[in-house]
Parts: sequence; structure tokens; C-alpha cells
Amino acid sequence: MSSSFSVPLSKIIKEFSLEVIYMSDVDDEVMIHSADVNRPGLNLTGFFEYFDSSRIQIMGRMEFAYLENLSEEDRREHIFAMFQLKFPAVVITRGLEVFPEIIEAAKENHIVVLRTPESTSSFLAGVIAFLNVELAPRVTRHGVLIEIYGEGVLLLGDSGVGKSETAIELVKRGHRLVADDAVEIRRVSNKSLVGSSPENIRHFLELRGIGIINARRLFGMGSIKITEKIDMIVKMELWDPEKIYDRMGMENEYATILGIKVPCHTIPVKPGRNLAIILEVAAMNNRQKKMGYNAAKELMQNLGMPVESTSSSKNWDLD
Repeated sequence: MSSSFSVPLSKIIKEFSLEVIYMSDVDDEVMIHSADVNRPGLNLTGFFEYFDSSRIQIMGRMEFAYLENLSEEDRREHIFAMFQLKFPAVVITRGLEVFPEIIEAAKENHIVVLRTPESTSSFLAGVIAFLNVELAPRVTRHGVLIEIYGEGVLLLGDSGVGKSETAIELVKRGHRLVADDAVEIRRVSNKSLVGSSPENIRHFLELRGIGIINARRLFGMGSIKITEKIDMIVKMELWDPEKIYDRMGMENEYATILGIKVPCHTIPVKPGRNLAIILEVAAMNNRQKKMGYNAAKELMQNLGMPVESTSSSKNWDLD
């Protein structure tokens, strides 16, 4: 897993329909490495002690109001002082008229100048959310990711255990496929993981004895989804008669991916078990647990048994 990622500036321009005010020929491959952005109000006054030149700079009405109150000579001096730090790009919000000094400084320092009609706050929120996903730490795992009743369920297990066959059955029952075989997992915040499929194998599944199929072509657009939050992990394994499986649900199992704990269940596979229905129930039960209800605990209480003595927790590290 790589520790550093980047996104082309051209992708940001396309995503937010930004107007290109200035971009030289050598700026076509500008890469953005920081998920943080900066409003350079304080920097325009000459304070650069904590200035991060890897960030996109966003200038709105406040910055322009300050520059308008300066003389032409002072404005040029302040703008050039900041632009000499060679950040990748500056975005002007609210469709404001760009000062000629900004264009001049951008040309001299090879800095891309962009403009958007959006308000500063709205654009800030959108671009930070976009960069958090594009630059998020990530890892690829062999498995299947499918959305079941709004819950993102990641199926893990050895090859041939039946992950893809189970996914097809779930798709036929109205649920949505996100990824098969390779699941790219990104940590988009300190609490959530988002999974997607590599673009070159997106919507494809492999069924042994049948071959490769395209879920979108066979089942329609309603059967697929591009990304989904990972709410639960299911480890599928062949039934081991010597192993004792959890029958009550009092044992809390978790799997850790990229430092985030996700509820995890181990489901044994053998002929006669309807895995699609089991996973549907598991997804609904997981949602109930997130809302504070645990059926096993209620049963223990009804039987007069202490809940604390029967509950335990396990954690699996999948990093």
C-alpha cells in the first residue's frame, strides 16, 4: 500500500466545471498531493510562516476586498510575494473579476488560475470532500462488495468458496453490486471506509463454469453501484465440523482495515445453506445493532441470564 497519492488538477477542473483563466503549456500535468486547501487572507498581508505550498489556494470576496483597498503598487507587491511560493493553483470564487496582477504573477511563476461561480463556502466543502476521497489512504483486498438494504457488505474468503455466486443471487433479489474479485478500500475519514472497483474490471463477475459476465448489461443499471461505505465484513469459509461457530450473536467480532474497526461475521458455507437470505438477515441485523437493539441480549434478559457474562469481543487485523 502506497503512503502517498495524487490527483491530476485536470480531474478537479472537470469535476467542478472550473473556468480556466490561465494555464501555460507546461501546466497540463499538475498533480495535487494535499487534501487540504487554503484561504490566503492572512498570507496576502505578508505572513507566510505556516504557508503550505502544496495546497490549492482559494480566493473569495474577503481576499478581493482586501486587495481592492490597496494601492496598485502594494497590491502587486503582495500578490507577487505570495505567488513566488509556487503553489499548484488558485481558484477565484463567485465569478469575481480577476486582478491583472494575479494573471501577471501566475504567468511568471507557472501557477494555474481558475474561476468558479460558486460561493466560497460551497466550493470549499465540495473540493475538500472530493480530495478526501481521491487522496485517501487505500488498500486492495480480494473479495466482493455489495449493497444489501443500504448496508455495504464486504465478502471475504478463499477462491472458490462462493462469493461471486452469492453476489449474483443477491443482485437477482434486487441488491446492488459494487465490486467483484478486487475491492479498492479507501479510508475517507477517521470513522468510515469506502469501497469501489478498479475501473478496468468494474461491473464484471467471474462465475466458474460460465465465465465472465457483465452485471450492468445483464441486470440493468439498477443492479450496480460505483462506491459504497463498508458497514460490515463477512468472512465465508467452508463448514468445519470440528469448529464451534457462534450461535447466539453475543460475541462481537471486528476486523480492522486501515486502522478502522468494522463489525465482522464468520459464516460457514455448505450445501443447502441459502447464503443470500443469510446475508440479507445479517445486513438488517447489523443495522438494528447500530440503532442500539441486540436480539441476543434481549433473549438473555428474558431468560434471566446476565448479559455481561455471556458477551465477548474479538478483533481481526486485515491490514
